[in-house]
Amino acid sequence: MDSLSPPDTPATVFSDDDEYDLISNPGHDRSLDSSLAELPSRLQGSDVPEPPPSQAARDKLETAKWSSDEIQAYVRKTLGLAPETHLRRTVRVYVDGPFDVFNIGNALQLRQAKLAFPYVHLVVGVFTAEQLAQYGYSTSWSELERVEMVRHCRWVDEVVTDVPWEVSDAFLLQRRIDYVAIDEGTSVDPNVDKARVKAYDEIKRLGKVITTRRTKGFSASKRLSTGLSTGPPTPVMQASPRFVLSPQTSQHATTGTAQSPLPGLALSSPLIDLSSPDPVDAVETPEPKLDLFGLDN
Repeated sequence: MDSLSPPDTPATVFSDDDEYDLISNPGHDRSLDSSLAELPSRLQGSDVPEPPPSQAARDKLETAKWSSDEIQAYVRKTLGLAPETHLRRTVRVYVDGPFDVFNIGNALQLRQAKLAFPYVHLVVGVFTAEQLAQYGYSTSWSELERVEMVRHCRWVDEVVTDVPWEVSDAFLLQRRIDYVAIDEGTSVDPNVDKARVKAYDEIKRLGKVITTRRTKGFSASKRLSTGLSTGPPTPVMQASPRFVLSPQTSQHATTGTAQSPLPGLALSSPLIDLSSPDPVDAVETPEPKLDLFGLDN
């Protein structure tokens, strides 16, 4: 029986000197469990079980039909890397966003990130509810639901929530991230938060950005994408707290007066009882107006 290694000898998973020491990495407070969680990423991305796309999907969704070799050739070309670069080591790739109403566009972007190199450990940062509220975003799904949906994506190796709104080189060094995967066109998208665009541009200047190609041809209704190509929603006008009903009104008021704080307007006006409309009442419906795009308004 082999003797155990001396206590002061760090245990390593890989013999390749170009690899990270996942179990014991000086300077990083990492648990054994979190290190072992990274081991499946040593599978080549092409080895991740993936049912083939249907012919209909291949015809309509260009990003669904790309092989790992095609994705890696594109990444090497955009980064100016030689074909033999990163062939043996695990490359840590990072993607962040709210991932609200997770859709095929999200999944196919994560697929491109996972298949960007032969061996990839894909880290996905999901923004917290507090972060999104701070920057004016509203979501349809709770934080727990968004994290769980991302966690169940076959391409994801690690999900984190304690992530910055603006990616920095310091954060990448702390997490040992090699590249950030960002959708093409992000830097010129007017809907993207300007601070995040500036941060991405700085990371790109450092040569640490992988460009993923956007998926087109699917329904994008209610889509927040990954938060890389969306901006804060249009603010909703809230009623002034000074616009109040008079004491005569009840919980389901049909009578009384409403007081307006706006200058130049009557201080109060009677409420109209609409609970029992008169059959002889007539409502005029204006003709629809067309906007510049020929759409009804």
